[in-house]
Amino acid sequence: MTDTRTVAVLGTGIMGAAMARNLARAGHTVRAWNRTRAKAEPLTADGVLVAGTPAEAVEGADVVLTMLYDGPAALDAMREAAPALRPGTAWAQCSTAGTEALGDLAAFAGEHGLVFFDAPVLGTRQPAEAGQLLVLAAGPAGHRPVVAPVFDAIGSRTVWTGEDGTAGTATRLKLVANSWVVAATAATGETLALAKALGVDPRHFFDAIAGGPLDMGYLRAKARLILDDELTPAQFAVATAVKDARLIVRAGEEHGVRLDVAAASAARLERAAAQGHADEDMAAAYFASFGEDEAPSA
Repeated sequence: MTDTRTVAVLGTGIMGAAMARNLARAGHTVRAWNRTRAKAEPLTADGVLVAGTPAEAVEGADVVLTMLYDGPAALDAMREAAPALRPGTAWAQCSTAGTEALGDLAAFAGEHGLVFFDAPVLGTRQPAEAGQLLVLAAGPAGHRPVVAPVFDAIGSRTVWTGEDGTAGTATRLKLVANSWVVAATAATGETLALAKALGVDPRHFFDAIAGGPLDMGYLRAKARLILDDELTPAQFAVATAVKDARLIVRAGEEHGVRLDVAAASAARLERAAAQGHADEDMAAAYFASFGEDEAPSA
């Protein structure tokens, strides 16, 4: 098999569009579909064929890549694609679907004879656009050569978590990683909010922790978005972060673990969304520390 594939990308939001572009730039034949077609049309400038339906996108594809809002959205798109799916096609399910939805996705793959890869990705807009995502993947070793060039085009590396995509090992790892991302984002916003309330110059805080064990690149990156008012375009939107935080909380509940920080972070993100920050970067949870009428500047 050559190193190029015909790839169908279902879902061209922030992440899916970047993936489609990088796949096309790597020499793959890419057909993309999005529920709102206008959002996919700019991809034509990168050599991507924009399809009118999921079925049109997946026809003849070697690999189907889904990058949609959640598990139900991915399943709906695949059901629409079903008439054109070929048994033996590799399905790389890259959406953050959570553990609850994975069973339905795996069942669909089994019903249609698809080779299922549980393959969520870690990263936001910038690494997605640079083809530097981290792919967390589980799937049969014998079929990995089919998806390897696809994962190489969208990511800097792939971490394999198991042979059975339907077992959800990659999805569970993604939820664990995202629990840290959500907690760190919430802590960043609260730290800056407290600094503002106490009249502390944020630069003094960063000087105090510089180079030590409390310093962290992610903290500085998210703080910069707040302090420099660069919350749009979002690297990872508040609305999507709410969904992921709720998936994390539910996964904990399902396994008898109480995740107080994740639950509180989800509530903060929901308040920020209600205040009008849903489409801004998740760092905008900062504003949830203040009353709706205060609308502070950082």
